[in-house]
Amino acid sequence: MPQDAPPGHPWPIGFRATCVRATLYILLIAALAQGAYYEALYFHEVRFSEHGFTELAQSALLATASALLLYTRQVLRVMPNVTLLIFAFVFSSLIREQDYWLDLWVADHTWKVLVTLVIVPILYWVIRKRQRFVEEFAGYANSFSFGLFAAGVLTTYVFSRLYGRSLFWEAVLQEHYVRAFKDAAEEVVELLGYALILIAVIELTLLARRWHSARSG
Repeated sequence: MPQDAPPGHPWPIGFRATCVRATLYILLIAALAQGAYYEALYFHEVRFSEHGFTELAQSALLATASALLLYTRQVLRVMPNVTLLIFAFVFSSLIREQDYWLDLWVADHTWKVLVTLVIVPILYWVIRKRQRFVEEFAGYANSFSFGLFAAGVLTTYVFSRLYGRSLFWEAVLQEHYVRAFKDAAEEVVELLGYALILIAVIELTLLARRWHSARSG
């Protein structure tokens, strides 16, 4: 069996372990929602800004997901091309979330340069290894992790962008429109999307650990 290929029969997941993970994911989502609530209630000066809980939590979720993807690729050595491409996407999102700080401390549009430096070489690598990528992706596409990852991407990069449009909130609130409503709606939905992406990456790492153990055994 190739080093980067999943075994044909990964170890089954116990019901108890599934319940534990589901409970932890529920607690994570609840904690994020409660954090956004407290931000709106008690931190009026920074709420839904770059200094607020929601924006900082988004960065923390993406940073954690990026670290787990590196661990899966470099330590477990399972699906190295799939995890590399997902890492490029997640880490680029993390860089994009730092645009305010990069513009402030470095120069305008610095994030675009950094994202390009991440995306271009990784895309070149994956295209060169496209046959292995396709083989790896065939084993990943039907997993719970992939479904969650797709849901997170759609929530963050499609729904939140459309739901957070100023024109939509101006139509809803009319003369009572305040930008804070729009910002809160978009940022909190985006936070949910990033949480789904992190959960998907956790599931990917756990799946990779089972494949790694099966391969080693």
